[in-house]
Amino acid sequence: MKFIHTSDWHIGRSLYGRKRYEEYEAFLNWLADYITREQVEALLIAGDIFDNTAPSNRAQEIYYRFLCRIAASPCRDVVITAGNHDSPSFLNAPRELLRFLNIHVIGSVSGRAGDEVLVLRNDQDEPEMIVCAVPYLRDRDMRRAEAGESREDKERKLVEGIGEHYRQTVEAAERIRADLGKPLPLVAMGHLFTAGGQILDGDGVRNLYVGSLAPVGAQMFPATIDYLALGHLHQAQRVGGAEHRRYSGSPLAMGFGEAGRSKSVYLVEVSNGQPVVTEIPVPCFQLLEVVQGDWAAISGRLEELKARDKSIWLEIIYDGDEIIGDLRQRLDAIIAGSKLEVLRAKNKRMADKILSRAQGEENLDDLDVNEVFQRCLEAHQVPPAQVGELLMTYNEALQSLYEGEQQAE
Repeated sequence: MKFIHTSDWHIGRSLYGRKRYEEYEAFLNWLADYITREQVEALLIAGDIFDNTAPSNRAQEIYYRFLCRIAASPCRDVVITAGNHDSPSFLNAPRELLRFLNIHVIGSVSGRAGDEVLVLRNDQDEPEMIVCAVPYLRDRDMRRAEAGESREDKERKLVEGIGEHYRQTVEAAERIRADLGKPLPLVAMGHLFTAGGQILDGDGVRNLYVGSLAPVGAQMFPATIDYLALGHLHQAQRVGGAEHRRYSGSPLAMGFGEAGRSKSVYLVEVSNGQPVVTEIPVPCFQLLEVVQGDWAAISGRLEELKARDKSIWLEIIYDGDEIIGDLRQRLDAIIAGSKLEVLRAKNKRMADKILSRAQGEENLDDLDVNEVFQRCLEAHQVPPAQVGELLMTYNEALQSLYEGEQQAE
């Protein structure tokens, strides 16, 4: 059995106001070509298909056009699970229709673990792989809130709920495998944050989901899983160093923090229960670069990039000693007539001058939302005994906000 593991497409995502539809179309065309050329038999997409819960018409068009193309390819099955950015109801809406194309969509938990277990079959209608298609597990689905719970109680119950869900789902798959009487490979999917997972500053991962409140340990996943296909983290990586437990990462750079980093999908070939994993590089469809330094360094680098005559999106970070009040005008003058485009310009010298604080020479640009809240607690001299519960409540509020947000197109 040969399948592709991918995740975190985030179709519809923009970068500082710049739409990226052409990149998504290029990636999905490349992926469809690769699947056809290599005769890949299944495609597993582990969440965050769209970037928000109300995808634009253009994003939906890109998605459904790709699925139609895959349905006509050698790929026999597509398994799609929802991520934290996806709307479960939106993904689920056409699933009965998509099922006729062997496209299986699991947008949310149903209460019965067996509903997430799929048996993939070959052209002779013989079973060849079992997939536990577990979607993003929301806090409200995994535990029952009780009055007077401590932060530790909430974290413990959340992790226990996730672990129990995987245990029940895998047990249901094992019963199906026993009934079929064949040693079929068992693959599990998921969209969550495991303990020890690696993220980069500026890679687009919000670390407020399962994982920041309650890190999910690798030992939570049943040992009988032959391959674990995870989504949520945008850097391709192993889970706990295990060869058969992986995040595929996002196929496109989600932010300037990933500029210059290679992207990939995984090709997995399973024979006799032993997965062989090959990292397949994804071409870069839009160059990103961060240019940082004083004015001499920035202007010099821009002249070098202009000579390359390639489309490059830029983040400029000026941190020189000279105070420059017309940074954007200077940048526009240099790149005029070229294929360079400045999406973001940060004048740290001016920001520090305006926003500097008496203590520590910090500015707001250096702080994330959690740090700002932490500073508020300190400023109001909140007793240490209350800090833990307040942080827990704050993170839960942010998580609910991010899960329900709808970005206007």
